[in-house]
Amino acid sequence: MHVSKRNFLRTAFAAPLAATLITKTSFAVAGHQAAAQTTASTAFTLPPLPYDYAALEPHIDRMTMMLHHDKHHQTYVTNLNTATIKNPNLQKQTPEQLIRNLSALPQDIRTPVQNNGGGHVNHTMFWRIMKPAGGGEPNGAIADVIKTNFNTFANFKEKFNDAGTKRFGSGWVWLVRNPQGKFELTTTANQDNPLMENMYPILGNDVWEHAYYLKYNNRRAEYLSAWWNTVNWDEINTRLRAAK
Repeated sequence: MHVSKRNFLRTAFAAPLAATLITKTSFAVAGHQAAAQTTASTAFTLPPLPYDYAALEPHIDRMTMMLHHDKHHQTYVTNLNTATIKNPNLQKQTPEQLIRNLSALPQDIRTPVQNNGGGHVNHTMFWRIMKPAGGGEPNGAIADVIKTNFNTFANFKEKFNDAGTKRFGSGWVWLVRNPQGKFELTTTANQDNPLMENMYPILGNDVWEHAYYLKYNNRRAEYLSAWWNTVNWDEINTRLRAAK
């Protein structure tokens, strides 16, 4: 078949141009889709640590805080976004709302939201109920709660630490307000939160090994005792007001 020089040049130049246009269009579409996905997948975000990584030393070391906040907590946030990315309405809810109503979630994401939503809520609270140069005797309304329900602060700490030490495996130990308005100590497994059982957490301590192992190794009881030197009683009083 005879091909004229003009047709040959037209074909030769047209093919690369078409390929370029297709490639640019494909990248534009892909970029738009990636941007949309990025926006949708960051509905939940990692709150900044409210103090320096080393601010709680010597009770909690800098490296533990860095790994705990930047790696472990970030993983829960990332996984919560991934679990809910196909459900935009769920991403409009707060993490607390999600874990309060696990039974209303699609079954295929219920467990990921329980684990990662719980981890996000637990740790967001955890950073705030600690502060540099914290600890000491409780003050305000929480002091009255402790005196009424546990007689003395020393007795409360002993029972709290004992419950945390005996929590098998990974989990949390809590002071909660139950549905009847009473205060009690309880523990939960993994990243479960008392909100899942219609109880409000006033304060809690993380007894996963990642919270203490670099400094305390397997000495969980020692970590639990040292943790009281970091407690932010003002924030706990704020939570107590919210519980009512």
